[in-house]
Amino acid sequence: MFERFTKSARGVVKGAVTRAERADADSVTEEHLLLALLDQEGTRSSSVLTSLGITGRREAVARALAEARRRGGLSKADQEALAGIGIDVVEIVSKVEEAHGEGAMRAGRGPRRGLLTGRRPFTRQAKDVLEKSLRVALGRGDRHIGDEHLLLALTTQPGPVADVLTEYGATYGAVERALSEAA
Repeated sequence: MFERFTKSARGVVKGAVTRAERADADSVTEEHLLLALLDQEGTRSSSVLTSLGITGRREAVARALAEARRRGGLSKADQEALAGIGIDVVEIVSKVEEAHGEGAMRAGRGPRRGLLTGRRPFTRQAKDVLEKSLRVALGRGDRHIGDEHLLLALTTQPGPVADVLTEYGATYGAVERALSEAA
């Protein structure tokens, strides 16, 4: 599938791997894919993110993702659903961190994988984003997978990354409209 990726899409994937390495993460996540998209300049996705006002909010996006990571990857919808049955996630996180240290609920704290190959594996969710990007590209009649397809796929992946994108107005529909306007 990687052979169908454009140069910019390959740059995003490679950037995600680099971000995971710099963060000393156990694996490459969809969060790394989003942050790598935000690093891009002069691409279709960077134009869309700029038009939606997200590019200038890179640090705020990174903080929102870090907060979701601190909650163990629970999305806002998960947090609201638990609150509906009387479970306060913020209070639980605080108590767990009080007992076990800051970031104790962070996802991906298990033993490192990929030590023999020296490569960080992609999480199931990150692989799903890559697969969805192919379906998005085909659904739009495109033969190649561009960085814009990765962005569209990230908006459809349930979880913290899509939540953060939605907070900043980057829903699937908004991204698709911005792409149409830029064409």
